[in-house]
This record gives sequence, structure tokens and C-alpha cells, in this order.
Amino acid sequence: QTQRGTDNGFNAVSDLHPCYESDNGTYSFTSNFSISCVSLYVFLGGLSVVTICGNLLVIISVSYFKQLHVATNFLILSLAVADLLVGVVVFPFSMVFTVTSCWHHEGLFCKVRGGFDVTLSTASILHLCCISIDRYYAVCQPLSYKSKVNDRVTGMMILMSWAVPLLIGICIIIAGFNQGKCEESCLIDALISTTLACIFSFYIPVIIMLSIYLKIFLVAKRQAISIQITTGLTKKSGTTVSKRERKATKTLAIVLGVFLLCWAPYFLCMIFQPITYNVTPIAVIETLNWLTLSNSMLNPFIYAFFYSWFRSAFKMIISGKVFWGNLENSKLL
Repeated sequence: QTQRGTDNGFNAVSDLHPCYESDNGTYSFTSNFSISCVSLYVFLGGLSVVTICGNLLVIISVSYFKQLHVATNFLILSLAVADLLVGVVVFPFSMVFTVTSCWHHEGLFCKVRGGFDVTLSTASILHLCCISIDRYYAVCQPLSYKSKVNDRVTGMMILMSWAVPLLIGICIIIAGFNQGKCEESCLIDALISTTLACIFSFYIPVIIMLSIYLKIFLVAKRQAISIQITTGLTKKSGTTVSKRERKATKTLAIVLGVFLLCWAPYFLCMIFQPITYNVTPIAVIETLNWLTLSNSMLNPFIYAFFYSWFRSAFKMIISGKVFWGNLENSKLL
């Protein structure tokens, strides 16, 4: 990648990116920041703040209110920790040392930053996968749910959701160091650090999530039809069931749609780039990278704001009531 950084390449990139400039082949931040550059970093900084605040609300809610001390919410808590670290660690470093800079000047910091990025993003994805498994047992096997998804199983899922990303992140960093010792393209290392990482970090979890949510939808629809037939519902009641089905379908569509919208473009680009040998424009890579990071901002809204008890907890925290009274045993509606 560094070898492709010719003067023409630098000039082309600097023309596309408002915050960089090229001076005799040296690619660096511009000293004369334009309005578009300042606006870009204000916008990205805003994303970081919203990500931190949203996930912090989830963490405080689950930790403080005893009503939320259940296995499912501990998965959401661990997810919020992963997304919070994305907002605290990955967002700021990605703002200063963007994909554009590391694309041409790969060094120790860029490799470590990339390792953090992959580790925390993969942790977020695996937590979403574990939440889908939890929802499967809650909807499809409600009678055996508490016995199959107990504290021990939840702890194992949380442990796996952190251990696998750490292993992948370490492999990415090691592969990056090995790639720096190569004289030319290092095709094998590139395949290890991109293709395999994409498969384990995205494609396998996505296949699992899609299969599980499809199963949940089919079971929920079958249950609704069974209830309608068994109880002899009236047309009006049937309409109510139909509305519940549409609401459930809409919720699942939002969950999967937002996730795939944020992650699929980046990983599709990464998986096809080594195969086609075409260099993806840096501006495209940078945009897709920030799109994936934005999922950590949206997760609190998707997985927490849908629940009324979380909304009640958020209101108490934001209003400051938790600081003035002993409310951990409060009944959240």
C-alpha cells in the first residue's frame, strides 16, 4: 500500500480529503483548515459524544437498577461496554489518524489502532449475535428459556464475545508486522489479515443472526396463527394479531437492516479487494469505516430504547433523580 503513494496518488487523495495536503510527496494534515474540514471533525466528534453518552446510559441503568439484573440485560451491558470503548478509543484516534493517513504511513500506532478497531468492532458484532441467540430461546422455547440461558451460559457467551475478538485483533497486528517485512504484495498475509478476519468477524455472525431472526419470525407467526385458530378470534382481534405481527416484523427489520447497512458495505469491499487487485479509493474506505463505527452509536437506541423499562431508567438518570435518592429498587415500567 505504501509503495503506491506516488506524488500523483497523494495529490489525488488530497483533492478528495479536505483535511490533508501534499508537499513534495509528503502527505500530512493541512495547516490551513477549511470550513469543510472543521465541519467534518465537528460532525465526527458529535458522533463520538453521542456514542459515549448513549452506551453510558445503558451501563449505568443495568448496573444501578436491580430490576434490570437479569441474564439478558447483562449481554446488553457487555455490548454497551464494547460500544463505549469504540466511542472512547477508536473514534478519537480514527479522527486524528484516519484511514487516509495510515493508508500511506503504516507504523506501530496505525497497526495498534487497527487492532483496537477490529477487536472492539468484532466484540460488538459477536454480542449482537449472542443477543439474537438469547431472543431465540425466549421466543421459540419460552418454557425452557430460564434453564438453558442461565447466568453460567450468559457468562460463557460474554467471555466468548471478548476472547474471540481479542484473538482476531492480535492476529491482525501480527499479520500487519509480517506484512511490513515483505518486499512486494504479500498476498498470503493480506488474505490472512482481511479475508479470514472478514469471515470470522462478520460473515459467520451475520449468517447466524439472519438464520436465528428468520426462525424467530416464522415461530412468532405460527404462534399467532395457532392462537387465532384455537381461541376463535373475531375479525377485530385478528386485526390486532396482524398488527402485532407487523410490529414484530418491523422491529426485526430495523435490527437487521441497520446492522447490515452499517457493516455489509465495508466487509464486502474488504473481501473483494484482494481478489480483484483493484485499489479502492481511500475516500470510499474512510467513509465505509466510519459507517461501521456508527453502528456502535445506534446500538443503544436499537437494543435499549425499544424497552420501556430502559426508557424509564434513562429518564431517572438524565433528570438526576438517582443522585438524590435510593432508587435502585424502583419499579421500572
